[in-house]
Amino acid sequence: MNTDKIFAEQLANEYAPKDTSKVVALRKLDAKAKLPATIFTYTLGIISALVFGMGMCLAMGQIGSGTTSSFVLGIAIGVVGMIGMGVNYPIHKKLLAQGKQKYAFEIMELAKEISER
Repeated sequence: MNTDKIFAEQLANEYAPKDTSKVVALRKLDAKAKLPATIFTYTLGIISALVFGMGMCLAMGQIGSGTTSSFVLGIAIGVVGMIGMGVNYPIHKKLLAQGKQKYAFEIMELAKEISER
């Protein structure tokens, strides 16, 4: 295998002018369909994990007064965080399906044009 040839081709591809082909447009549409679901999922997941962690810190007495009331409050806050983490994936699937449905026609048309070349 000629590694110099492979390296030269990769380097040439980096410096070649990028055309706005239909494949690039198809990738952009795909990303546009998936981006809102991804952003929401990461945001809800991070917030839920932080809420869960705060509840566990309260329950273990690391923050707060360490009394029974802060223990119960910590458990309640931790359960809210767990619920948020638990519903994250089903919400992600639903939002992803909506995004795909929204852009399905455009993506299918572009894919058909590309495949017919």
